[in-house]
Amino acid sequence: MRIFLFLFIGCWSYAQQSTFVDFKTLDASIHIDAMDHKVKGEVKYVFEVKNPIDTIKIDAQKMIFKEVKINDKSVRFVNLGKNLKLFEGYTLGPNILTFTYEAKPKQTLYFNGDFSSSVISNQQIWTQGQGKYTSHWLPSFDDVNEKVLFNLKFSFDKRYQVISNGILKKEIRKGNEMEWQYSMKKPMSSYLVMVAIGDFRNTIQSSKSGIPLQYFIQPKDTAKFEATYRYSKRIFDYLEKEIGVKYPWKVYKQIPVEDFLYAGMENTSATLFSEDFVVDAIGFNDRNYINVNAHELAHQWFGDLVTAKSGTHHWLQEGFATYYAMLAEKEIFGDDYFYHQLYRTSLQLRNASKTDTIPVLNEKASSLSYYQKGAWALHVLRESIGAKAFKSVVKTYLKKYQYQNVTTDDFLTEVKKVAPEFNTEDFKKRWLLDYHFQTEEANLVLRKSPFLQRLFEVQQLRKNTFVENKEQFKSLMNSTLYYPIKTEILYQIKDLPFEDKKEFLLLALQSKDVKVRQAVAEFTDEIPVEFKASYETLLDDSSYDTKEIALIRLFNSFPDSQLDYLQKAKDWKGNNDLGLRTTMLFLSQKAIGLDPNLSLKYKNELFDYTNSKYESSIRQNALQAAVQLTPIDDQVLLNLVQATTHFKWQFSKFAKEYLRQLMTLDSYKERFQNLLPSLPTAEQQQLDKLLHDKRE
Repeated sequence: MRIFLFLFIGCWSYAQQSTFVDFKTLDASIHIDAMDHKVKGEVKYVFEVKNPIDTIKIDAQKMIFKEVKINDKSVRFVNLGKNLKLFEGYTLGPNILTFTYEAKPKQTLYFNGDFSSSVISNQQIWTQGQGKYTSHWLPSFDDVNEKVLFNLKFSFDKRYQVISNGILKKEIRKGNEMEWQYSMKKPMSSYLVMVAIGDFRNTIQSSKSGIPLQYFIQPKDTAKFEATYRYSKRIFDYLEKEIGVKYPWKVYKQIPVEDFLYAGMENTSATLFSEDFVVDAIGFNDRNYINVNAHELAHQWFGDLVTAKSGTHHWLQEGFATYYAMLAEKEIFGDDYFYHQLYRTSLQLRNASKTDTIPVLNEKASSLSYYQKGAWALHVLRESIGAKAFKSVVKTYLKKYQYQNVTTDDFLTEVKKVAPEFNTEDFKKRWLLDYHFQTEEANLVLRKSPFLQRLFEVQQLRKNTFVENKEQFKSLMNSTLYYPIKTEILYQIKDLPFEDKKEFLLLALQSKDVKVRQAVAEFTDEIPVEFKASYETLLDDSSYDTKEIALIRLFNSFPDSQLDYLQKAKDWKGNNDLGLRTTMLFLSQKAIGLDPNLSLKYKNELFDYTNSKYESSIRQNALQAAVQLTPIDDQVLLNLVQATTHFKWQFSKFAKEYLRQLMTLDSYKERFQNLLPSLPTAEQQQLDKLLHDKRE
């Protein structure tokens, strides 16, 4: 799975009072209560009143305020639960606002794990403020046009590491707590403020330009460090050179956190990303951090340094980040990889344009439009005016609008200056205002790739008979061409009798390419006995995905060998979601002749993974498997109900939909009704809604 399964468009809020008031700096001392999920803080804002204004607003969701002072004098204020409103005490020119506050956020600041335990394991606290949500834990500004210089101090248990934006200036011991003092040198929008707390270790490298690159990881994952952060320094150095503008902040940190809501988040100077991308050398071949890594880093320029004025222009952030991530991957994996990604996204966009009638320049556009169509628009522009001119445009655009907010026309004006012959209005009309994907123009771009030209030729062979294609297929399978051409051949022959395709399957298995061998696993539904030994070699591939596919196919095809396959897989774990492990445990319950004690041990392990002490990705895989077993365990059903209240909306949505499916069966509906009284209040409410099919 790639980043596009995780990406998200936040809700954005825009200019309200910034033409009248300019908030300059925030200095805050913040204490986070992990046991009670509370935040307390002392805040000092320096702001300038530029024009007379009746009321000044600071966004603050469900907070309590005390000791509110302006210029060291107590002032009256209004707190309606969504913001702090000030209407006296300030004058034209500079002013100082101070106050204390308390909040118990229901979102944005997430508490993960059991902080009552004396043992530190997976306990973490982290933020996800995309769009306008930082105001749930820190009094700030939902308006992205209000850029502030943030300096934050955090007090917390000294056994943990606390990470925030900017340079760590000091660490001060205060009994059992530590105070971490972070300082920013340049202003940013409030949605980019972050904090992450957990048990982390870190390694520091230096970029070619001298920027400290700080990579964090949990102690349990130290063996996965190299594979997780592979190419990170190379990506940084490449993007800084390709963009042509020096990285705009003093440090760059990357922190993986558990149960993160999305693939990654480009908080200024400190990217948070999903623990799912923490991988070992084998997992790297299935799902690696490269694209997310480059995407979030590109945002440090496109989004953090220069921010869109409104949601209409959101592609200036996501389109740019997506495109520069693709360019970084091109640097690492080559031209064929790059053009194959362009081709794949072009297919998505062509299909989407049949139903998606919202163009890129619309705040209601889909993520596919903002990200992929935005990236395609930039590639077409770069191809049209040339890479050198494109780089010049980007450089002048970023320097002119650094630490400011922009519109699409601001960017296109810079294009026109560098390439006056280029028709920016026509470009805007076709690529940004038209909901159709410009297929013909895209095809001209794609055909610049010799690899894609060959792939298209092979796709056209679908019209021929196998006999007509056989010799050409053989030649291509023996070539060193990029893997999609070979997987296309395997796809075309998948429904042929085994004797006809045997030669090509064996050629594919001789390949060292993980993707080619994986295609054999995927496209072989029936495994003849004579092919069994060859197919079994897939169980040793450097891909957990391939291992899982092969294990399932072999287990179902050869009942007499089931115990042998379980023995081979007995220590397999797989990626962080334990999908491979879960599959083995599930199959063990179907195995013929497995020792009853071992079967029970495996079943209990599977059921245990449905528990709330595990990450949502592990639980989801385990729940999907466990609920299929008969008889189903009541505790598994209770854990499924508990999942409906999880803060990760993707996981809670899965749990609700799964429960709705089960409710269609009277036997399950009755069981859930019997379990209802034993549940905590929040879970009772969720289950009651589902029992009565009250959709949210």
